[in-house]
Amino acid sequence: MSTYVPLLRRRREGVTDYRSRKRAITSMSTLLVVRVSNKNVSSQFITPKVGGDIVVASSHSRELRKFGWKGSLKSTPACYLLGILAGKKAVEKGVKKAVLYNGVEPFIRGARVSAFVKGVVDSGVEVPLGEEALPSDDRIAGKDIAGFARKLAEEDRGAYERRFSALLKAGFSPENYPEEFEKAKSAIMGGSKS
Repeated sequence: MSTYVPLLRRRREGVTDYRSRKRAITSMSTLLVVRVSNKNVSSQFITPKVGGDIVVASSHSRELRKFGWKGSLKSTPACYLLGILAGKKAVEKGVKKAVLYNGVEPFIRGARVSAFVKGVVDSGVEVPLGEEALPSDDRIAGKDIAGFARKLAEEDRGAYERRFSALLKAGFSPENYPEEFEKAKSAIMGGSKS
Protein backbone atom coordinates (compact mmCIF):
# COMPACT_ATOMS: atom_id res chain seq x y z
CA MET A 1 0.00 0.00 0.00
CA SER A 2 1.44 3.35 -1.01
CA THR A 3 0.72 6.65 0.59
CA TYR A 4 0.28 9.95 -1.16
CA VAL A 5 2.59 12.71 0.02
CA PRO A 6 1.58 16.09 -1.38
CA LEU A 7 4.33 18.47 -2.47
CA LEU A 8 4.48 21.88 -0.88
CA ARG A 9 2.60 24.53 -2.86
CA ARG A 10 5.69 26.59 -3.80
CA ARG A 11 7.42 23.45 -5.08
CA ARG A 12 4.35 22.41 -7.10
CA GLU A 13 4.29 25.86 -8.68
CA GLY A 14 8.00 25.61 -9.51
CA VAL A 15 8.86 28.64 -7.37
CA THR A 16 11.07 27.15 -4.64
CA ASP A 17 13.51 24.26 -4.61
CA TYR A 18 13.58 23.51 -0.88
CA ARG A 19 16.72 21.36 -1.01
CA SER A 20 18.63 24.13 -2.74
CA ARG A 21 17.20 26.67 -0.30
CA LYS A 22 18.29 24.57 2.68
CA ARG A 23 21.85 24.28 1.30
CA ALA A 24 21.96 28.03 0.71
CA ILE A 25 20.71 28.90 4.19
CA THR A 26 22.96 26.46 6.01
CA SER A 27 25.98 27.83 4.12
CA MET A 28 25.60 30.99 6.24
CA SER A 29 26.64 33.04 3.19
CA THR A 30 25.09 36.11 1.65
CA LEU A 31 22.91 35.00 -1.26
CA LEU A 32 23.04 36.64 -4.68
CA VAL A 33 19.72 36.54 -6.53
CA VAL A 34 19.32 37.73 -10.12
CA ARG A 35 16.17 37.75 -12.24
CA VAL A 36 16.03 38.43 -15.98
CA SER A 37 12.60 39.47 -17.27
CA ASN A 38 11.40 40.36 -20.77
CA LYS A 39 12.51 43.98 -20.36
CA ASN A 40 14.79 44.33 -17.33
CA VAL A 41 17.16 42.64 -14.93
CA SER A 42 17.05 42.95 -11.15
CA SER A 43 19.30 41.64 -8.41
CA GLN A 44 19.55 41.44 -4.65
CA PHE A 45 22.15 40.46 -2.10
CA ILE A 46 20.22 38.70 0.67
CA THR A 47 21.12 37.50 4.16
CA PRO A 48 18.80 34.60 5.04
CA LYS A 49 17.30 34.67 8.53
CA VAL A 50 14.80 32.43 10.30
CA GLY A 51 12.25 35.23 10.56
CA GLY A 52 12.69 36.27 6.93
CA ASP A 53 15.41 37.23 4.49
CA ILE A 54 17.10 40.63 4.80
CA VAL A 55 17.99 42.51 1.62
CA VAL A 56 21.49 43.95 2.00
CA ALA A 57 21.73 45.63 -1.41
CA SER A 58 19.63 45.65 -4.55
CA SER A 59 19.91 47.01 -8.06
CA HIS A 60 17.84 47.22 -11.22
CA SER A 61 18.89 47.59 -14.83
CA ARG A 62 16.97 50.89 -15.14
CA GLU A 63 19.72 52.38 -12.94
CA LEU A 64 22.13 51.96 -15.88
CA ARG A 65 20.43 54.93 -17.58
CA LYS A 66 22.01 57.18 -14.91
CA PHE A 67 25.42 56.14 -16.23
CA GLY A 68 24.64 56.92 -19.88
CA TRP A 69 23.65 53.41 -21.02
CA LYS A 70 21.13 53.63 -23.88
CA GLY A 71 21.30 50.00 -24.98
CA SER A 72 18.96 47.18 -24.11
CA LEU A 73 18.37 46.72 -20.38
CA LYS A 74 18.33 42.93 -20.60
CA SER A 75 21.19 42.21 -23.00
CA THR A 76 24.40 40.43 -22.02
CA PRO A 77 26.36 43.73 -21.88
CA ALA A 78 23.65 45.29 -19.68
CA CYS A 79 23.75 42.28 -17.34
CA TYR A 80 27.51 42.62 -16.93
CA LEU A 81 27.22 46.36 -16.27
CA LEU A 82 24.47 45.74 -13.73
CA GLY A 83 26.68 43.11 -12.09
CA ILE A 84 29.42 45.71 -11.62
CA LEU A 85 26.93 48.20 -10.19
CA ALA A 86 25.35 45.61 -7.88
CA GLY A 87 28.75 44.41 -6.73
CA LYS A 88 29.88 47.96 -5.93
CA LYS A 89 26.74 48.52 -3.85
CA ALA A 90 27.29 45.24 -2.01
CA VAL A 91 30.95 46.04 -1.29
CA GLU A 92 29.86 49.40 0.16
CA LYS A 93 27.51 47.48 2.50
CA GLY A 94 30.34 45.19 3.62
CA VAL A 95 29.63 42.11 1.49
CA LYS A 96 32.82 40.25 0.62
CA LYS A 97 31.44 36.85 -0.46
CA ALA A 98 28.15 35.67 -1.90
CA VAL A 99 26.62 32.50 -3.31
CA LEU A 100 24.46 32.57 -6.45
CA TYR A 101 20.98 31.42 -5.48
CA ASN A 102 18.04 31.67 -7.84
CA GLY A 103 15.63 29.24 -6.28
CA VAL A 104 14.63 26.79 -8.96
CA GLU A 105 17.46 25.42 -11.14
CA PRO A 106 16.35 26.66 -14.63
CA PHE A 107 16.73 30.30 -13.56
CA ILE A 108 20.47 29.89 -12.93
CA ARG A 109 21.54 28.96 -16.44
CA GLY A 110 22.25 31.36 -19.26
CA ALA A 111 24.83 33.75 -20.63
CA ARG A 112 23.10 36.80 -19.16
CA VAL A 113 23.17 35.45 -15.60
CA SER A 114 26.80 34.39 -16.11
CA ALA A 115 27.69 37.85 -17.41
CA PHE A 116 25.99 39.39 -14.39
CA VAL A 117 27.97 37.18 -12.01
CA LYS A 118 31.21 38.06 -13.82
CA GLY A 119 30.40 41.74 -13.28
CA VAL A 120 29.84 41.10 -9.57
CA VAL A 121 33.18 39.27 -9.32
CA ASP A 122 34.97 42.04 -11.24
CA SER A 123 33.59 44.59 -8.77
CA GLY A 124 35.24 42.81 -5.84
CA VAL A 125 32.70 40.31 -4.44
CA GLU A 126 33.88 36.71 -4.29
CA VAL A 127 31.33 34.38 -5.92
CA PRO A 128 32.17 30.72 -6.61
CA LEU A 129 31.73 29.91 -10.30
CA GLY A 130 33.35 27.90 -13.04
CA GLU A 131 35.28 29.87 -15.66
CA GLU A 132 33.81 27.68 -18.41
CA ALA A 133 30.35 29.11 -17.67
CA LEU A 134 31.36 32.69 -18.40
CA PRO A 135 30.69 34.33 -21.77
CA SER A 136 33.67 35.68 -23.71
CA ASP A 137 34.84 39.26 -23.28
CA ASP A 138 33.72 40.03 -26.85
CA ARG A 139 30.20 38.82 -26.07
CA ILE A 140 30.11 40.76 -22.80
CA ALA A 141 31.13 43.94 -24.64
CA GLY A 142 28.40 43.40 -27.26
CA LYS A 143 30.69 42.82 -30.24
CA ASP A 144 28.49 39.97 -31.49
CA ILE A 145 25.42 42.24 -31.39
CA ALA A 146 27.29 44.99 -33.24
CA GLY A 147 28.47 42.53 -35.91
CA PHE A 148 24.96 41.15 -36.35
CA ALA A 149 23.56 44.69 -36.65
CA ARG A 150 26.11 45.66 -39.30
CA LYS A 151 25.42 42.52 -41.32
CA LEU A 152 21.64 42.91 -41.06
CA ALA A 153 21.83 46.60 -42.03
CA GLU A 154 23.75 45.68 -45.20
CA GLU A 155 21.50 42.76 -46.18
CA ASP A 156 18.02 43.99 -45.23
CA ARG A 157 17.57 47.55 -43.98
CA GLY A 158 13.87 46.99 -43.19
CA ALA A 159 14.61 43.97 -41.01
CA TYR A 160 17.39 45.93 -39.30
CA GLU A 161 15.01 48.78 -38.45
CA ARG A 162 12.34 46.38 -37.16
CA ARG A 163 14.79 44.31 -35.10
CA PHE A 164 16.46 47.30 -33.43
CA SER A 165 13.53 49.74 -33.51
CA ALA A 166 13.51 50.42 -29.75
CA LEU A 167 17.26 51.12 -29.68
CA LEU A 168 17.13 53.30 -32.79
CA LYS A 169 14.18 55.25 -31.35
CA ALA A 170 16.23 55.90 -28.19
CA GLY A 171 19.07 57.27 -30.33
CA PHE A 172 21.31 54.24 -29.83
CA SER A 173 23.06 52.66 -32.79
CA PRO A 174 23.47 48.92 -32.18
CA GLU A 175 26.69 48.96 -34.21
CA ASN A 176 28.23 51.02 -31.39
CA TYR A 177 27.56 48.52 -28.58
CA PRO A 178 31.28 47.99 -27.70
CA GLU A 179 32.04 51.74 -27.53
CA GLU A 180 28.91 52.53 -25.50
CA PHE A 181 29.64 49.55 -23.23
CA GLU A 182 33.12 50.89 -22.43
CA LYS A 183 31.75 54.38 -21.70
CA ALA A 184 29.09 53.04 -19.33
CA LYS A 185 31.59 50.68 -17.66
CA SER A 186 34.00 53.56 -17.05
CA ALA A 187 31.18 55.68 -15.61
CA ILE A 188 30.09 52.89 -13.24
CA MET A 189 33.63 52.00 -12.16
CA GLY A 190 34.48 55.66 -11.64
CA GLY A 191 31.18 56.33 -9.91
CA SER A 192 30.39 59.31 -12.13
CA LYS A 193 26.91 59.68 -13.52
CA SER A 194 26.20 61.13 -16.96
